[in-house]
Amino acid sequence: MLLVVDNGSIFTKNLSDFLTKKNLLFEKQTPQLLNLDLLSNYDSFILSGRRKNEKKINEINSKIINHSIKNNVKLLGICYGAEILALTLGGTIRKIPLPQKGNETIKIFKDNPICGGSLQVFESHGFEISCLPPVLVPLAESNNCKYEIIQYDKKSIFGTQFHPEMTEDGNDLIEKFCKL
Repeated sequence: MLLVVDNGSIFTKNLSDFLTKKNLLFEKQTPQLLNLDLLSNYDSFILSGRRKNEKKINEINSKIINHSIKNNVKLLGICYGAEILALTLGGTIRKIPLPQKGNETIKIFKDNPICGGSLQVFESHGFEISCLPPVLVPLAESNNCKYEIIQYDKKSIFGTQFHPEMTEDGNDLIEKFCKL
């Protein structure tokens, strides 16, 4: 069963609608109501974007990330989800001078199981990953962002700086992730 962790993104409904349309079984839960003792009930996680920074939400998402790594459980972090993935593992993020909002073309430069070539995606963020820890590998970039897609070395743990739930190419990425 897939768990969608709803960190408050305005786009999480798009994600839920897509998963429902594809008949992919999932539960959706907010971090505040999530029972961390039940993480082993799930075989994959999607961490949504967020609207505001809250220490408690960051701690809960980091625990989910560490659980995924330790137990080899699939994880996809979207926007904030990618940022907290990098932060949890020792990377850094930075506030960008102008928020990114709108369509973007990203180029995939490393073979991976969830996408290839180039993708048309939707950006909506005011922060970005500035430094990756050694265990995270960059897979794709755009003209505005060096780390559009990242992967935990040799595991099915990914992060996207963009919102894949907002475009057809992104939906394909989510579906491939779910079918891994």
